[in-house]
Order: sequence, then C-alpha cells, then structure tokens
Amino acid sequence: MPRELAILACTECKRRNYTTTRNKRTTTNRLEMKKYCPTERKRTLHRETK
Repeated sequence: MPRELAILACTECKRRNYTTTRNKRTTTNRLEMKKYCPTERKRTLHRETK
C-alpha cells in the first residue's frame, strides 16, 4: 500500500496531537501543517515524527 500513517507533533510543545495519512510515493519529505494545539491554545506548526 502506498499510504502510510503519519503522526504530527507540535513544534513548540513537542506533543503528538494529530494523526493523518500520506502517500509515500508522491510525498517523500516530512509533512508540515499548521494545526490547532490545545496546550498552546493557538495554531502552530506541526511536523511529522517518526
């Protein structure tokens, strides 16, 4: 299967808040998204963790 599970962690508080899927063939780099962080109470950059 080309899709895999990606866990997103906040860059400021380092907590793992979100999970999503990504296509391994088309997206070879790590995902970066702006998502809402409940501990920071604002939108922050979330990066994929391994």
